[in-house]
Amino acid sequence: MSAGANALPSFRLDDRIAVVTGASDGIGRALALAFSAAGARVVLFSRRRDRLDAVAADIVAAGGAAEVVAGDVTHAADLARLASATKAAAAGSGRSIVLVNNAGIGFTRPAIETTEEDWDSLFAVHAKATFFCCQAIAPLMIEQGYGKIINMSSTWSESTDAGKVAYSAAKAAITRLTAGLSTEWAPLGVRVNALAPTTTLTDFTARAMTASPERAARLLAKIRLGRYAEPADMVGPAIFLASAASDFVTGHTLFVDGGWHAAS
Repeated sequence: MSAGANALPSFRLDDRIAVVTGASDGIGRALALAFSAAGARVVLFSRRRDRLDAVAADIVAAGGAAEVVAGDVTHAADLARLASATKAAAAGSGRSIVLVNNAGIGFTRPAIETTEEDWDSLFAVHAKATFFCCQAIAPLMIEQGYGKIINMSSTWSESTDAGKVAYSAAKAAITRLTAGLSTEWAPLGVRVNALAPTTTLTDFTARAMTASPERAARLLAKIRLGRYAEPADMVGPAIFLASAASDFVTGHTLFVDGGWHAAS
């Protein structure tokens, strides 16, 4: 799968099946569309079937191919269905598999007000679901002797703020499980890395920033490039990690944060 010593690396994904969780909107939607444009056949997963169908329609209209699997990343049976759909999509195609664990939830809440349900939901969607989705899809990669996993961490995995204690802990767990899985699966040909975005203007985040302008200004001041991220800012780094160009990269968390992490 690696390029020759004198060849330029390829960022094309024509030989890949790209599985994207949380693909119905935000960063997940942007990555799904970009992966398709780069040549991948895409398997879309989230709880919102109507929105997934809309993303799939956009992909097909642009000349791509997409499968839709509606389900919840916290339900083992739904992850099993996702694995089955991925296996079927890859069967006989010779395509390797890329998994992007993008599904997530978030909130800002003081530690003293954070409930057990809050804590459990964050860790269920981020840490637990990321691990078990990797566990469900990795056997397909191991069978092929090659695969790419991209887990969605955050700048909050190595920094924190008032109201971000539980979220930071959940994202830190993703960073550590990424490192652990990379160590275990590297000899089997599976590369496991993470992306760590800063505040990214999805519809959800944009509403949160509008509702709390003082906090929005404080977060913006931490981003040395002077603006919030857009979902499109995650496309280049994700395609790099999904493509053959990053075949010697594993166990790494790539901060896509406009300089936040470097200045922390």
